[in-house]
Amino acid sequence: MPVSTPDTPGDSPVKSPVKSPLPRRSRRIRAYALTGGRTGTRFQLLVETLISVPQYDPALSDTLMPESRSLYERARVRCSVAELSVGLDLPLGVVRVLLGDLASQGAVFVHPTAHAYHHDTNVLERILDGLKRLPA
Repeated sequence: MPVSTPDTPGDSPVKSPVKSPLPRRSRRIRAYALTGGRTGTRFQLLVETLISVPQYDPALSDTLMPESRSLYERARVRCSVAELSVGLDLPLGVVRVLLGDLASQGAVFVHPTAHAYHHDTNVLERILDGLKRLPA
């Protein structure tokens, strides 16, 4: 790594910046540039929706853009959409669109939330029965 020498006896040497192993995009990149202008997805991705990677594929990971790759890597451990957004310091809308793209490819699994069952009385009855069976 090159190091410059001081010009005068009181100056300190200046080191060249060290590059990080993963390139970090500038904060100046607009959200619409990451999502191609899209704001929605065909999946209902609530903040509490859990995401996981059913079958990790390193070759797929290498082909993804950095933000999608980071989402894919972090989703190897089941986590919520909100956790992914905060953990990667990306806007929630961007995370939803990128996760929708990954889910469309079959790269991530979108776990159903309680919202998916809100019209299913059978599920609600099973939950109520289970609660009634709990010891007081």
